[in-house]
Amino acid sequence: MGSILSAANTTAKSMDHHETSGTYPNKRVKVSTYEYGSNPRIIPTLPDEISLQILARLPRIHYLNLKMVSQAWKAAIIGSELSQLRKELGVSEEWLYVLTKVEANKLHWYALDPVFQKWQRLPPMPSFVNEEESNRTASSGFRMWNVVGSSIKIADFVRGLFWRRNSLDQMPFCGCSVGVADGYLYVIGGFSKAVALNCVWRYDPFLNLWQEVSPMITGRAFCKATFLNGKLYVVGGVSRGRNGLLPLRSAEAFDPKTGLWSELPEMPFAKAQVLPTAFLVDVLKPIATGMAPYNGKLYVPQSLYSWPFFFDIGGEIYDPDLNAWSTMPDGLGDGWPARQAGTKLGIVIDDKLYTLEPSGSLDSGQIKRYNSEEDTWVTILPQVPVNDFTDAEAPYLLAGLHGRLHVITKAANNTLQVMQAVVQNNSDNAVSGENVVWTTVASRNFGTAELVSCQVLDV
Repeated sequence: MGSILSAANTTAKSMDHHETSGTYPNKRVKVSTYEYGSNPRIIPTLPDEISLQILARLPRIHYLNLKMVSQAWKAAIIGSELSQLRKELGVSEEWLYVLTKVEANKLHWYALDPVFQKWQRLPPMPSFVNEEESNRTASSGFRMWNVVGSSIKIADFVRGLFWRRNSLDQMPFCGCSVGVADGYLYVIGGFSKAVALNCVWRYDPFLNLWQEVSPMITGRAFCKATFLNGKLYVVGGVSRGRNGLLPLRSAEAFDPKTGLWSELPEMPFAKAQVLPTAFLVDVLKPIATGMAPYNGKLYVPQSLYSWPFFFDIGGEIYDPDLNAWSTMPDGLGDGWPARQAGTKLGIVIDDKLYTLEPSGSLDSGQIKRYNSEEDTWVTILPQVPVNDFTDAEAPYLLAGLHGRLHVITKAANNTLQVMQAVVQNNSDNAVSGENVVWTTVASRNFGTAELVSCQVLDV
């Protein structure tokens, strides 16, 4: 099966740490001098270089508490030198970040440390306010969102193409996308009533803080985002048109080192150009339904839709080296299964592309891997225990943790489960439903909250 599956269970051991306090032997010097002096040391009796080595080797789950030890400790933990040192030492940790939607249209982020199986809730995301509220809070120097929600799926949202223009003004916030770049979590765009947002927010795991960064060139909602070769790419989505929603062919890239966005060539939607009549061109609207970084390029499955129907038209590939789009192989594009109408999942682990295809029974699915030599999707795990939540924005999610494929879903009792497949009795190298056991890596009851998206940060 390769490295994405476990061959045996592993047990995580907690790391006990004991704080020690020492006193300086010279009574004429107060201990407070180390903490509040002009150049306080991190640990009073050690050079800062050694202190940073110690902090870098501590599990990241403890950093929130360690920042409260002293100002010097806080400055060291939130500084860029510590995160860089963790990478150089090879002690960076992969955490899973899960975005959920709760009642009252609010979004909550949670971070999972898979080794210690502990969850942390992130601070609330900044939120969009209407014009009157913005005027009342203008003294803050910038506009923020105060109620963030995501109660509409893309399949429901595209009905706006056939709604009256004024109907869009009544829509709540929805359709933000998420991505990662250089150890930061990004929340991108969205739609709030009549406005397609171009704002971008970045979460710093060491500061435990959201910050606004450079906005996109084009405001967009329900776009697709992914990280490739040092840049965060955003493609497609929808914006506000003259008579409803306008599907976007545009794409852009964000360079986290410069903080700047740059435009890319538009998606050609080549297969949409061969429609037989002008009537079909007006009725069937092209949209990007997913994106995955594969073989150094961006693979974007596409569809045409005319509510309530979606028609797969394969997809297109963007090559950053050539700065050009090309048509996706037929087997890859046409066989890429849809999670829901308008959305297709794709995740790359060890240079292999995976997806999950739901079954007709609504209580299971199958993991598929793309075979580039034969241009086919091959089933590698025939039975994945995922529950169907028809009204959920995302009934299940995929993530790559520690080089292995994980499925995130909700059980019938509202427990969020992070699952991994374990192959047993695999002497003949064959995998079937009988010799695969799904184990729960971590779980938590989030009540009625729904899954929206997830990302993995390695810091």
